[in-house]
Amino acid sequence: MSGSAQKAATQSVVQQFTSWVRSPDFKSYLFSTHFWGPVSNFGIPLAAIADLKKDPEIISGPMTGALIVYSATFMRYAWMVQPRNYLLLGCHIVNESAQITQGYRWLDYWKFGGREKALALKPVDAAKGAIQDVKEAAEKVKKNL
Repeated sequence: MSGSAQKAATQSVVQQFTSWVRSPDFKSYLFSTHFWGPVSNFGIPLAAIADLKKDPEIISGPMTGALIVYSATFMRYAWMVQPRNYLLLGCHIVNESAQITQGYRWLDYWKFGGREKALALKPVDAAKGAIQDVKEAAEKVKKNL
């Protein structure tokens, strides 16, 4: 596609979008449950994404499993309802991905030896922290002499 053709196509898409935003259809969509339901529902996947960095010991396996089934069910609902609710579908795709990742982390930690590996590393980490504390104390003593 040439540069001028691409520019014309981009302008056409932008014009279509801006005319839709100014239309009564957009206002009725903005004030409907097809918009606000998924927007408020996005808290679940955002929390799951934020929890990806936390210790896997706090993950609830049964709750994660329930959320995987829940999101799969509502992905299908969002696709089958007329008119299709793409925002709800996107929300549940993100949630399904995050929950499957959390489910993997839970399985790895509780069923596949992750907990034992983490517990084996705790004494090493504690020793490293103690060594660092001693070094810092020695530096303070040097400064005071």
